[in-house]
Amino acid sequence: MLIAREFIDYLSRQIVGRLSNGAIETANPSAVAEIVSSVITEELTAEDRLNDEVREILGQYSDYMREQGVSYPEMFRRIKNTLITQRKVVRASGRDAGDHMKLSRDKITDTSHKLVVILRKSRELRFKLDPNDVRLQIVKGFTEILSVEDKADHTARVKVRSQKKEIPEGTEEWDLLHRRYYAEELKKLGIDLGR
Repeated sequence: MLIAREFIDYLSRQIVGRLSNGAIETANPSAVAEIVSSVITEELTAEDRLNDEVREILGQYSDYMREQGVSYPEMFRRIKNTLITQRKVVRASGRDAGDHMKLSRDKITDTSHKLVVILRKSRELRFKLDPNDVRLQIVKGFTEILSVEDKADHTARVKVRSQKKEIPEGTEEWDLLHRRYYAEELKKLGIDLGR
């Protein structure tokens, strides 16, 4: 998943906290944050499931790809783009779409629409503003919080790459160091995922 589950929980709590300052009224902010978290998680795991499906398809055609001299990454991209178009999935990765953040602007906007629909049906809260104004506040919160997260992720990656010993990305050692530095950087920015 593009964003750690712990960060999704933090993001959800922050969005609900921001909305509670005039956009919504709720007696149970943690229940609303749980709803927001489940929607965001579902939206992000949809692309993960799509990637798994593409890998499965490519596994069936590995001999054909070798015979035709087609590269795995190129074929992966082609099949994924075809499935995205057919299923009308909004691409989650911002860097694939040319955005500077992990999540694409389109994915944030799409998720905000889905959140407003689900939140309006919930009995845990009441909208105090027009639904589109609430949605715009969700987009703003998403964008601001994710830009801070992106800084922490970038700094953590630089720290791992600057180790004396070269550590290949994707290895267990890389993942452990990245998680540690990532958590440290988030704390420096005032974000504690444990809260």
